[in-house]
Amino acid sequence: MDKILIEDIERAPDKTLHYDFEGEIKELENCKVKSGLNIKSLGDFIEIKGTISGTITLECDRCLNKFDYDFDFDIDETYAKHSLYDEYSQEVELKSGQFITDLDGAKEIDIYDLLYQSVILALPNKKVCGINNCNEGLFVSDEDMEVHDERMDVFKHIQIEN
Repeated sequence: MDKILIEDIERAPDKTLHYDFEGEIKELENCKVKSGLNIKSLGDFIEIKGTISGTITLECDRCLNKFDYDFDFDIDETYAKHSLYDEYSQEVELKSGQFITDLDGAKEIDIYDLLYQSVILALPNKKVCGINNCNEGLFVSDEDMEVHDERMDVFKHIQIEN
């Protein structure tokens, strides 16, 4: 049950449903998540609030080793049940907290997609496993303190012509 029907939200007591998800996000490498969401109808809008936590395997931007990254953050999303295009036909600047997903008359909300997008957007821009882990693949010679990284050997044989 990764999709919630809007009519189920409308029929629920206080027009609020609670949704728990525990599992893997298949599109991401080794990403296990646990989430608890409250989905509430607010007339023309649907509000989804809750938390998501878990672990994902990332590749370090410095040393290219894989490492596990733990995350834990809040979700606060608003959906418009009907198209907002007519109301906002002119260009408008969105500020923090004003982003609303337009369902454009859809009958359901894809919770799995919401969780997937939330994890993607919460990942750090620079993925680094830690300075100690990054030095494991390097060899430092005692004689000249030269740092040797085998991945760079390909550049030793490049011929540059004038």
